[in-house]
Amino acid sequence: MVSRRKVLITGAGGRIGSSLARRLHDRYDLRLQYYPTLPDEPPVADHLVADIREFEQIRPAMEGVEAVVHLAGDPRTRAPWEDVHGANIVGSYHTFEAARQAGVRRVVFASTNHVMGMYDRDRAWPVHPPQPVRPDSLYGVSKAFGEALARHYYDAFRMSFVCFRIGWFLERPHNETARFMWLSPRDCAQLVWRAIESEVGFGIYYAISGNSRRHWDLSDTVEALGYRPEDDAERFWPDGEGPLPAAVVPPTTTDHTKGGPR
Repeated sequence: MVSRRKVLITGAGGRIGSSLARRLHDRYDLRLQYYPTLPDEPPVADHLVADIREFEQIRPAMEGVEAVVHLAGDPRTRAPWEDVHGANIVGSYHTFEAARQAGVRRVVFASTNHVMGMYDRDRAWPVHPPQPVRPDSLYGVSKAFGEALARHYYDAFRMSFVCFRIGWFLERPHNETARFMWLSPRDCAQLVWRAIESEVGFGIYYAISGNSRRHWDLSDTVEALGYRPEDDAERFWPDGEGPLPAAVVPPTTTDHTKGGPR
């Protein structure tokens, strides 16, 4: 019998973490990190409470782990410096370093579209991952730090890092903004398992569904990870009750930029 990969999900109590725990527990042998408390009924037996701001608390979580999906942190776009510094900067360093010391070779890092948020503010579309970062908040700054730290760990220690600039994770898109930045739960789960199982050494990718009106380039996500989004926000318009779509494959970068922003 072939053993399944042992995967740690940090921040398993959050919206994305709890969704991934439900959707990936049949694919991987999951360990779930929570803070500050456990849910009443965790979806798997292997779980722990640990504060990523404390290295000695997160280090034991890495034992026997092959990959880490790092979601833990302060997700508030208006969070003050003290909070993003502790949870997102110090916490990410502790998580990456604990993974390195434990011999973990792959980390999937939950970055954010807010790393590039000023492009969206200025409607300077389309936006591609290689463009210079333009954070729209201290939260965005903290995630840009996480991407840079991931690059350092790849270059210095040859740990594999896949960084996802996540759009708007929702069960269903519900307004005009969601039409271009929606990430559905099932597309999110696909992105994560493809990242875990890919051969990518280091990469930064946009993580959204195959939205027809998207402003962010998905070409690298498709080509490097084999991503095949199944959802498109347009299928839920105009009344929000449309059927789930068949698979949608995004166009290439060249097609995406024809005619300006979409």
